[in-house]
Amino acid sequence: QVQLVELGGGLVQAGGSLRLSCAASGSIFSTKAMAWYRQAPGKQRELVASIASGGTATYADSAKGRFTISRDNAKNTVYLQLDSLKPEDTAVYYCRLDKWVGPPFWGQGTQVTVSS
Repeated sequence: QVQLVELGGGLVQAGGSLRLSCAASGSIFSTKAMAWYRQAPGKQRELVASIASGGTATYADSAKGRFTISRDNAKNTVYLQLDSLKPEDTAVYYCRLDKWVGPPFWGQGTQVTVSS
């Protein structure tokens, strides 16, 4: 099993920044990639950014130029730096871990609220 614990959400004004972290523990061998998703009220969960085991990062169009995903392999932690936040970024942000085989694992989510 894999456990994912997200931290760093909160309330911030538009234009502000937050840094989310996701610490992975348990059977994290054979990790293919880790990613951040978000789900706003009444909307489907959507991919924000992902980072492969080799370090390649990809971003949703809405995140490009404002958000940065990174990882610390020594700490088994992935980060999401959120800059220039907008009210439409308000959502619950979820961490996800994909292995090469088997279903993905999800964290419990952390709320990000951006006020105008």
